[in-house]
Amino acid sequence: MKHQIIVRYSNRADRSLPLTLHLRKCIAAALEAEHVNVPCEINVLVTDDAGIRAINRAMRNIDRETDVLSFPMFQFTPGQFPEDVQEDIDPQTGLLPLGDMAISLERARDQAKRFGNSLRRETGYLTIHSILHLLGYDHMDEGEMKRQMRTREEIIAGQLGLQR
Repeated sequence: MKHQIIVRYSNRADRSLPLTLHLRKCIAAALEAEHVNVPCEINVLVTDDAGIRAINRAMRNIDRETDVLSFPMFQFTPGQFPEDVQEDIDPQTGLLPLGDMAISLERARDQAKRFGNSLRRETGYLTIHSILHLLGYDHMDEGEMKRQMRTREEIIAGQLGLQR
């Protein structure tokens, strides 16, 4: 499936072809694992703590940094990608505009050190986490939805060799 995955960096010094390719691979794997059967457009911003804090403040009225933010275009049911999304496909691109994500590379580096992970594992996990949000998963409660999301994250990460 040919998805359009646009990766932008807010800081020139952070630009990295290996990281860009890694993020794209994680996104494609998560979409495949979730049975997304149409080509999608996903926008990714790789930023720092200040950048993600500004986005969090502007979009969610929460004045603090975080590791990843997700902005879905649709409200899907977790684990049940709709059979027919043809009416939502952009006629100019032929793509389903799935949504946007922002990742704080600064926070990912910190968390990788703190959790004993590689930066590759941490950015991959955050990317998978964000894609699942774009597909309707949530973890706001401590119940079944959170367990469902964590299980999917670990399965997809495992398929990519990103175990803890």
